Amino acid sequence: MKRIVVFIAAAVLPAVAAAQAPTVQVASPAQQITLAVLPAPTGFREASTVLGYRPDGQLVRLRLGDNGIICLADDPKEARFHASCYHESLEPFMARGREIRARYGSRRELSDSLRLIDIRAGRIKMPANAVLYQIFAADDSVNVATAAIKSPSYLDVVYMPGATTKTTGISTDAMRGTPWLMYPGKPWAHIMIVR
Repeated sequence: MKRIVVFIAAAVLPAVAAAQAPTVQVASPAQQITLAVLPAPTGFREASTVLGYRPDGQLVRLRLGDNGIICLADDPKEARFHASCYHESLEPFMARGREIRARYGSRRELSDSLRLIDIRAGRIKMPANAVLYQIFAADDSVNVATAAIKSPSYLDVVYMPGATTKTTGISTDAMRGTPWLMYPGKPWAHIMIVR
């Protein structure tokens, strides 16, 4: 008799948990696409692949593009608006970061450590160089219906694995209006550009 109860509980509990999974207010796919491509240069927006969110919070592909750029819509669970577009060669690195954050939370050191293990083991191959375009704003400054954003800030990143000040001539001092190098010598070393 106990086996039947255990079997029924095992069959029913996942369905109950799924029914209780929280949903979030998510913009329509068309609105997510419009906002997700904003960080990219104008000429890249129409042909970019776009990843966005379903009401259950699952990340899905909203549009397939053909220009090598992937744009990631704003995560509705986050307190601040953020959209990004990056070269497809960065997707394994980015996807692993999303996976780690979903499982362990936003702990930069842990994410970096686990991705470094994956890079060293050959599970993630970093490109020789690749770009990431980003836009940030306060959530209440985004009009989803019109895709208007008040006071956005933009941050672009050029990944150059292993780059150092010596190999690039780029300072590690963060100064507005001047590119600077972050994580010198790391596989995810990159140049930061605020625009």
